[in-house]
Amino acid sequence: KFGSARAGRIVPSVARLLKKARAEGVQVIYVRDAHRKGDPELRVWGEHAMEGTRGSEIVAELTPEKGDAVFSKRRYSAFGSRPFERYMRGLDSGRLIFAGISTDICVQHNVADAFYRGYETEVVRDCVESISEGAKERALKYMQYVYGTKVADLRRVKF
Repeated sequence: KFGSARAGRIVPSVARLLKKARAEGVQVIYVRDAHRKGDPELRVWGEHAMEGTRGSEIVAELTPEKGDAVFSKRRYSAFGSRPFERYMRGLDSGRLIFAGISTDICVQHNVADAFYRGYETEVVRDCVESISEGAKERALKYMQYVYGTKVADLRRVKF
């Protein structure tokens, strides 16, 4: 119910973004859904990405490397997680670059929470996806307008 065939389309672009970030010495942070029974999101979307199942795993082509940080989340945004919040406070960065799914749900909520915590935000257009092109474009425009988020194609991303 929740998955989108469109999600697989961004894997090659995200892999290139990760390679570029690591080459520049940028800290790579993964956040994945790992839901448990009773999570509020499941009332809307049904069971998906349940903790310990294949649906909560990071796809093989984007496997984290040594030095990457990996966090699980049970809500749209990772910022509600104490371990994630603690980790982010320890970083010396005022800017976050986002990739992933779904642009109009998880990406948008994480961008909002990052904005409220004082981060500059950037979303890589060809490294995000939604259930439809319209949903993706509406979310990108919303984040630009409301949070001042920079939206750039992968080839234009500067670290």
